[in-house]
Amino acid sequence: MASLREIKDRIGSVRSTLKITNAMKLVASAKLRKAQQTIEGLHPYEATLASILSYVCAASPRAFAGEKRSSGSGKTAVVVVASNSSLCGGFNVNVVRKALDVIYECEEGVDVFAIGRKAAEALRREGYPVPELLSDSGLNPENLVAHTDYEESVRFAQMLIDAYESGVYGKVLLVYSHFVSTSRQDVLCETYLPFDLQAAPAEGDVLADGTFDTILEPGPEAIAESLMPLVMRLKIHTVLLDSVASEHAARTIAMQTASDNAKDILDELTLEYNKGRQQQITAELLDIVGGSQ
Repeated sequence: MASLREIKDRIGSVRSTLKITNAMKLVASAKLRKAQQTIEGLHPYEATLASILSYVCAASPRAFAGEKRSSGSGKTAVVVVASNSSLCGGFNVNVVRKALDVIYECEEGVDVFAIGRKAAEALRREGYPVPELLSDSGLNPENLVAHTDYEESVRFAQMLIDAYESGVYGKVLLVYSHFVSTSRQDVLCETYLPFDLQAAPAEGDVLADGTFDTILEPGPEAIAESLMPLVMRLKIHTVLLDSVASEHAARTIAMQTASDNAKDILDELTLEYNKGRQQQITAELLDIVGGSQ
């Protein structure tokens, strides 16, 4: 059995840890509220814009500019979005595990674009270094999740689009954590390029306040040419913000769990200390009573 001094030292250590986890939970919660407001405001806009583009491309095959590219090597680019730091539960592990499953299923060569320090470190250990395309671009992949900025997101998206259209890659996949709620984040794998037309609404479906059973001006080709770059760039920015919100949610839950565990341990140690102290006092009283007799 541990001495009272050891138990008391452990109680002090657990209390210090509890203060840290509580502080980290509060910080993560504050960041989560801001990130959640941003992503919940962006999702409807991004989804509606993609639906409009899907319809326009489906209405006129010539409008589908997303397929223009030279014949490439058939390589696949896998963009893996995680975080720069740990202490967020299984957030990074789940994303990396999903990314490895996706990579192993690819038949041709694969280039892995790891966004976030933890993803980069894990995938580098698996033998997937930073692609030259990313290292030569001047982009800092850690900043894309640490300080998510639309202009930086556009630069990264344009780099992927240019590589796809020039034939460097035959497919671009996105692996990231999608924010559903504070207690749930789903790891997804989505095809970024080529653009997916399967989500196109059927003719006559209602979007916003109207229908698509209308004349398109200045024409499907012109509309698609204007919308395609915007949708592609906005998708990358949405994915990055989605991942950031998921990270803060995962960290909030992880720190809440850690705080609860610390409180349980503190209660057990306090009880053990009190029992030991009571036994010590009882033994001292018996010694005093025995000595007086």
